[in-house]
Amino acid sequence: MWINTVILLFISNIFMTFAWYGHLKKTPDNKPLWIIILTSWGIALFEYIFMIPANRIGYQHFNAAQLKTIQEIITLVVFSAFSVFYLKEEFKWNYAVGFAFIVLAAFFIFKKWD
Repeated sequence: MWINTVILLFISNIFMTFAWYGHLKKTPDNKPLWIIILTSWGIALFEYIFMIPANRIGYQHFNAAQLKTIQEIITLVVFSAFSVFYLKEEFKWNYAVGFAFIVLAAFFIFKKWD
């Protein structure tokens, strides 16, 4: 079922976002970079635990371009919430416009052009 793909991608992207950006807020400057990298890799392991099944399940319903498009839109949604609520950054109007163009791109990727 395609909804399982979306759910797994959301979970995967939460882990991915914390692996890639979580250290920006909570890591003291005196921590060695190699510890931050290993910690991020440990978190990213869980990203892959959810991403791989999501893609395997999703490929039964979507082609690769559609799967990647779904993943990118989910990434933007998760990252937007993360940056506002966790990193306490402002969400600006131009971000919304840029994201809207990506959603428009998704329309063209998913539209059947027979």
